[in-house]
Amino acid sequence: MKVVAFNGSPRKEGNTYEALKLVCEQIKAKGIETEIVQVGINSVRGCMACGKCAKNKNEECVIKTDDVNQWIQKMKEADGIILGSPVHYASMAANMKSFLDRAFFVAGANKNLFRHKVGASVVAVRRSGGLPAFNELNNYLNYSEMMLATSNYWNVIHGTMPGEVHKDEEGVQIMRILGKNMAYLLELVENGKGTVTAPEQEKKVYTHFVR
Repeated sequence: MKVVAFNGSPRKEGNTYEALKLVCEQIKAKGIETEIVQVGINSVRGCMACGKCAKNKNEECVIKTDDVNQWIQKMKEADGIILGSPVHYASMAANMKSFLDRAFFVAGANKNLFRHKVGASVVAVRRSGGLPAFNELNNYLNYSEMMLATSNYWNVIHGTMPGEVHKDEEGVQIMRILGKNMAYLLELVENGKGTVTAPEQEKKVYTHFVR
């Protein structure tokens, strides 16, 4: 099994990275492979709403000037996905949103590539705005029929300078428990294959409210 974590911070080894490491350490302790992918230092274009990914059905975004298509395949091949971001104006980092908008649109347009994978979100913040950013990240997981790993509080950890999150004792515990619970859920899913029948995937029903 493998978990891929995405670091949306422009600081390669800042507090978001440290938070992801805390979670991944617990997952690795159970013999599950982990990888942290750096998103935040890359230039990532936003979705153009062209709809070509739904038309082409090739699991790719037509924008080829960044690594989003490579990251989509990493997510497809992984058993678990962790989304990590710093907080910018009570929201996730801009590059992270551009990446997630495109990746999850492509996934949804191609028979929901991330369906029933185990997912979790992690946020690092100086002071306030952590919960709105955390909820934004979770929106992608919830929309995709993924199974969410949880902790004993919301997955927000505090710190300003790189490494300061280790002084947030409660935050460190939250990340540690999240990692343990994610590994546990991954094992349950893996051991259930061939024993428990997954629900059949339904075709998405679209409605609107214009009358």
